Amino acid sequence: MEISGKSERKIRLIVDHWLGILPLFPPENLASVKHLVFDGTFIWRRKIEAVILLDSERRKMVKGEYGLRENTLFALLNFFTKLRSAGLSPKSATVDGNPTVIKTLKVIWPDIIIQRCLVHIQRQGLMWCRVNPKTAAARKLRLLFVAVTSVNTEAQKKIFLESVRRWEYRHGRKIDSRPESGWVFSDLKRARSMLLKSLPSMFHYLDDSNIPKTTNLAEGYFSFLKSRYRNHRGLSPKKRQAFFQWFFFLKP
Repeated sequence: MEISGKSERKIRLIVDHWLGILPLFPPENLASVKHLVFDGTFIWRRKIEAVILLDSERRKMVKGEYGLRENTLFALLNFFTKLRSAGLSPKSATVDGNPTVIKTLKVIWPDIIIQRCLVHIQRQGLMWCRVNPKTAAARKLRLLFVAVTSVNTEAQKKIFLESVRRWEYRHGRKIDSRPESGWVFSDLKRARSMLLKSLPSMFHYLDDSNIPKTTNLAEGYFSFLKSRYRNHRGLSPKKRQAFFQWFFFLKP
């Protein structure tokens, strides 16, 4: 207030004015955007979510939307269809592995390359394997997840895939056939299944250096967004919507 020279009441009136309207995003030529990062985050508990789509090469926002959830097929189809109509025709998208997101991207752009975020794979796998696994199978699988983000060359990729093959031969099929249903064993099964299903989409970045191997760009943006939103958590639903739209507009 001291810097602006205006009273607190005047500043609140100005803020309320702008939060009463939504920004008009200028039309953009999206044809040059080829490599995307897409992610979502919960803004308030696990009820309200926001998603962002970033141009990874320019490190710039393509589209952000408050109140859209990653696992809502119809909303995602609408989100991506509008972008396709605006000229967006990407080569790749790096995502966290949400099946609804992957399915929607493939529907809109059938030839798109889906790169799974290696940090998400690693984080989820380590959580399911536990910090101190009790069995040899879980300990060795945990080591595979530790190594996921260290694959930077084709030679390292071959070593990693061979390690997965050996683990699957010695432990994987036995684990899959066992009937136990306890939490620890069920999580071990989930870790195995996730790794095997992710393998075809894990290493596209080795073929094209413009493809990011993580969604860290989006997570950094969300961290910045949430730090700013904490100063305005008392907003009404309408003003909250406007806040996020203005943020996406002013901080691309």
